[in-house]
Amino acid sequence: MNFKKVNPQFVEELKQKIGAENVFVDEESLEKYNHDETEDLRYLPEVVVKPSTPEQVSVLLKLCNDNHVPITPRGGGTGLSGAALPIYGGVLLSMEKFNKIIAIDTDNLQATVEPGVITQVFMDAVAEHGLLYPVDPSSKGSCFIGGNVAHGSGGPRVVKYGTIREYILNLEIVLPNGDIIWTGANTLKYASGYNLTQLMIGSEGTLAVVTKIVAKLISKPTQDVLMLASFSNNEDACAAVSAIFRAGVTPSALEFMERRGVEWVRDYEHIQFDLKDGVEAFLMIEMDGTDLDEIFKSCEIINEVLEKYHCSDVLFADTAKQKEEIWRMRRTMGESVKSNSVYKEEDTVVPRAALPKLVKGIKEIGAKYGFESVCYGHAGDGNLHINIIKAGMSDEDWNYKLKDGIAEVFELTVALGGTISGEHGIGLVQKGYMKIKYSDVNLALMRGIKSVFDPNGILNPGKIMP
Repeated sequence: MNFKKVNPQFVEELKQKIGAENVFVDEESLEKYNHDETEDLRYLPEVVVKPSTPEQVSVLLKLCNDNHVPITPRGGGTGLSGAALPIYGGVLLSMEKFNKIIAIDTDNLQATVEPGVITQVFMDAVAEHGLLYPVDPSSKGSCFIGGNVAHGSGGPRVVKYGTIREYILNLEIVLPNGDIIWTGANTLKYASGYNLTQLMIGSEGTLAVVTKIVAKLISKPTQDVLMLASFSNNEDACAAVSAIFRAGVTPSALEFMERRGVEWVRDYEHIQFDLKDGVEAFLMIEMDGTDLDEIFKSCEIINEVLEKYHCSDVLFADTAKQKEEIWRMRRTMGESVKSNSVYKEEDTVVPRAALPKLVKGIKEIGAKYGFESVCYGHAGDGNLHINIIKAGMSDEDWNYKLKDGIAEVFELTVALGGTISGEHGIGLVQKGYMKIKYSDVNLALMRGIKSVFDPNGILNPGKIMP
């Protein structure tokens, strides 16, 4: 791509128009923003800018667009697809100063929030009003809601409440030419032309920069029950998932964990948990609502289903502390795996009835290519996170042969009716696999959309498109 380097004159113009206190070129700042949580990748920006108003973002984007300088938006830096990596240098746009909850509208059950608000902070704020914002990825304590919008995030409660797509009503965005617009309306229905709001969700900052978010809220459940079911193999655990829904029950969360992942997180987090011999897989099942008797009736139905799929034991978490420990075990699994080995994380999703075939196929592909894997994820919606472990693979096989094995995993995923990312996005590391899922026609349409919004290609270049 024919981008221009950042020069002192450009930096000086940034300082004059956006404020010197918002522009950073020192080595420490550049190093801080040269990575996210994607493996060990590092790309150094040439300048970091931290605006605090839509107008400042507008000035910044227009300057970059006029000067053909690439600009990479960044939220909390917790992404796993490399979408926030400034691979062409240029400007790193940090949204961390956009950290205000502007309004919580309890009459209309919606809130207006800036994209730099930490997801957990937003969830806690609306909970004080008896409301729920149910989009809660594992990194909710540090990720930004704007990053969640950019990646179409989900989390464990998608199974009952849906992804972030069901909760974003309207967005204020800044286009690469500096124009500031709203994408839709603060209404539950929208049938007024193309839905630009939905187009922004999952676009990974390649089309525009989000500066305000209007989110839908719902009433917060007052009761919940958490079950942990044990199985002797992965396939039985995964087969039980769709059977639970066929029995007429919809959990608020249904998570799958392999034994090895539980072992690693137990040691890493120092969690007291008795791992019985012969147990190789777990389903963590949460039911929530307002009527505890109805919840327990659903749990009885779930128990009957679990027995049919050879569940060996069901633990009911009967204290808040026990629930918290089990949830912590699931939420910190990725971090625990990362601490144990060189790894790559893939994010597959299939129709949930296909989960047994997906898990079995992943293990077979691993045996073929020589890699090990730890699988876990949001089984209730068919979303499986695959942590590929280097283990005994040679450096040469890890660096060159592994990509063919990953391609086979994605080919299997697509053949089972799924796609190559459920919630982590495509970014930098997955874009080479897009052709496994999408035809040339699909990709041409995506490129056409990109060119309409960003004809000079300055906004988060090198992401999504192969």
